[in-house]
Amino acid sequence: MSKTVFQKIIDREIPSEIVYEDDLVIAIKDVNPVAPVHLLIIPKKCIPTLNDLIEEDANTVSRMIEIAKDLAKQFNIDKTGYRTVFNCKMMVVRPFIIYTFT
Repeated sequence: MSKTVFQKIIDREIPSEIVYEDDLVIAIKDVNPVAPVHLLIIPKKCIPTLNDLIEEDANTVSRMIEIAKDLAKQFNIDKTGYRTVFNCKMMVVRPFIIYTFT
């Protein structure tokens, strides 16, 4: 199976503006933002869709939400409001899980 664009970002094969990284997730600025603050929080473990989550993924998903909260504060949108989204097989060639801040 070929690597997804997100795996290539994680592996540093595609450049991106990384705003956060730990053992479970990486957060980057979207290259085609639709809002002043538009970030993707990507799990390092390949989880094709929400439908593929298993019990062992609970820590990763929890971490994604925690990082979303922290990044909202870092980007000064925690008080004004923001939106988070999990995509599941929507308009992507290789489905992934993301958070989008708007």
